[in-house]
Amino acid sequence: MTVVDKALWIIERNSSRELSLPAVAAACGVSRSHLANAFGSATGRPVIQYLRARRLTRAAETLAGGAASIFDVALDAGYGSHEAFTRAFTELFAATPERVRERATTQGLTLVPPLRFQANAQPVLEPPRLAEGDAIRAVGLSRRHGFDSVVGIPIQWQSFMSAYADIRDRIDSMPIGIVGPADENGGFEYVCATQVAQFERVPARLIRVEIPGRRYAVFEHRAHVSTIFATYTAIWNEGLERAGLSPADAPVIERHHPSFDPDTGEGGIALWIPLSP
Repeated sequence: MTVVDKALWIIERNSSRELSLPAVAAACGVSRSHLANAFGSATGRPVIQYLRARRLTRAAETLAGGAASIFDVALDAGYGSHEAFTRAFTELFAATPERVRERATTQGLTLVPPLRFQANAQPVLEPPRLAEGDAIRAVGLSRRHGFDSVVGIPIQWQSFMSAYADIRDRIDSMPIGIVGPADENGGFEYVCATQVAQFERVPARLIRVEIPGRRYAVFEHRAHVSTIFATYTAIWNEGLERAGLSPADAPVIERHHPSFDPDTGEGGIALWIPLSP
């Protein structure tokens, strides 16, 4: 069973109980950031967002069935007040709890059904190699993304490459991607960057990045760059566990192969996953 399969089972089994991202992660036997990355890359949504949507969907079905007390339904959905429940319910369904109970139907509501993760859709991973990564000093363009908005990353690369020639003291001809750990809401920082010998005259809009040396598991993504999140999904859900490795709460480094062609997206990328000591 993959990490996401475990998380989905735990959420469905315990959705009426107090659940948090750390609690679900602990039940899955992984770290908070590991679960956030696994769930987000596989489903395109944060764990907590999905949990809240499932709770509110069950609440809507209960209300449409003629629940006597909206407050009791709110408590079962994990809300401590009628006001907080009504606000979240209305934001998701564009209808108040009272209205749904009066109509006695969920027709017209965009309910969120249980997810069924298809593990067999994942690519077959090559076994990772272990590598000691040197400390990284880089200059890059940083933006925040969510797993439901990764389409913005190629646009970010285009913007970064327009300033690439202005970066001084580059020490590697191939740019790198730096992927920060996902937060509870499924957001993460992505930096398009190039390594430099020193920070000198950093162009406007770009930032300095320093990452200490550490051990990595290196997985290969040899397919077109547009399918890279399928490889991430396989890594976070099965690849690390199968290799007996535990990831660290630290940035992932995407290193383009020398053969990588930015015009076609072909040539391959090595994904350096940071490991816990």
